[in-house]
Amino acid sequence: MEKGAKTIDKIYVTGMEFYGYHGVLPEEHVLGQRFLVDIIVETDVKKAGESDCLTDTINYAQLYEICREIVEERQFSLIEAVAEQIASRILSSFPTIEQCTVKVSKPNPPIKGHYQSVAVEIVRGR
Repeated sequence: MEKGAKTIDKIYVTGMEFYGYHGVLPEEHVLGQRFLVDIIVETDVKKAGESDCLTDTINYAQLYEICREIVEERQFSLIEAVAEQIASRILSSFPTIEQCTVKVSKPNPPIKGHYQSVAVEIVRGR
C-alpha cells in the first residue's frame, strides 16, 4: 500500500430477518411478510483493532436496530425505498462510515412463478 493511502475495511451484518408491511398491493399492507436485510459498511477499523474498544468502531447492535426500525415500524410501497431509508439513516448516524451497501430481499412476494426471492441492492456513500 502506498504511503498515505486510505484503508477501507468492511463490517458485515447479514441475514437480518424482519416482518414488515411493504408492497404495492393493498393486501401486503394488511397481511405483511418477511424481509431479509444485509448491510456492508465501509469504515476504518484499525483503531478498534488496536484498542479492542467498542467506542472505536461501529456498534453492530445499532446497525441492526436501524434496519429493524425502518422495516418493522414504517411502511413503503417499494423495497427500493426501504433500502434507501436504511442507507440514509446509517450514513447520517455514523460519520466515520464512508460507504454503505444495503440489500433488501422479499422472499415471498405475490408474484406467480418459481424463484427464490426478489431483491434490490444499493450502494451509497459520502
